[in-house]
Amino acid sequence: MKNNRKEEFLEIVNDILENETVQDLKNYKHHYGFTRLEHSMSVAYYSYLICKILHLDYKSIARAGLLHDLFFYDCESDDTRIEHHIWIHPKIVLNNAEKLFELNKKERDIILKHMWPITLVPPKYIESFIITLVDKYCALKEWSYYSAWKMLIWYRLLEKRTGFFQ
Repeated sequence: MKNNRKEEFLEIVNDILENETVQDLKNYKHHYGFTRLEHSMSVAYYSYLICKILHLDYKSIARAGLLHDLFFYDCESDDTRIEHHIWIHPKIVLNNAEKLFELNKKERDIILKHMWPITLVPPKYIESFIITLVDKYCALKEWSYYSAWKMLIWYRLLEKRTGFFQ
């Protein structure tokens, strides 16, 4: 059953994943050492699973989840970050996504509202609300992996130098 879901998910997003512009997301660091493509894949897949289980629109959320951070600048660098990135990037993303793919109303709302409540206007669809939660969950998960690795390296270094944890 698990492999069937993964296969179905990949079938739904295949045209997006094969797009060269979308593939460029792997060249951008996003959260704590993860690429923007890795982050977007996680958000898309977890959202797809939730909507599949709840009998919601799993196709729209999978596609919009993969596109929800389709922007091409380093949002953590003062040199390239767009001012007020956190508030305006959903509109930038929607513009980028509409240049590449035909989106339905729900996919547009999911992309525009994925930063809610920061974006103030609430989601119109339950799928849009789900993506906001999953996006935050994935960012937290990515941060915790990164933090755990940093802590492990720090402990090993401390242990090597002092024998403290032996």
